[in-house]
Amino acid sequence: MNGHPLNLAVRFLLEIAILVTLGAWGWQYGDGWQRWTAAIILPLGAAAIWGVFRVPNDPGKAPIAIPGPLRLLIELALFGLAIWALFSMDYSRLGWAMAVVSVAHYVVSYDRVRWMLGR
Repeated sequence: MNGHPLNLAVRFLLEIAILVTLGAWGWQYGDGWQRWTAAIILPLGAAAIWGVFRVPNDPGKAPIAIPGPLRLLIELALFGLAIWALFSMDYSRLGWAMAVVSVAHYVVSYDRVRWMLGR
């Protein structure tokens, strides 16, 4: 089910939601030039981590190859950080929605999770 176009679209939207949330959190809790820096650096850092540390053949080339369980941990940490950021900004409904959709995505992607745990 991992390769289903609808699941891939949900995954893409969740990834974008991580970046937007971290940028908004940085903007809200920064002040002055730190606001701009945090709003730019946090999403760029998350995107770099997401794109660089990959399991080989998941899909494509891995710039820095890591074991599957570590990749899964990184993904869960970034989702968790974004969900925490939503709650800390008092967007609890969005936080719960992102949590539910994230869990549902990983349940539906059980084949990818199992593959990553075996790598």
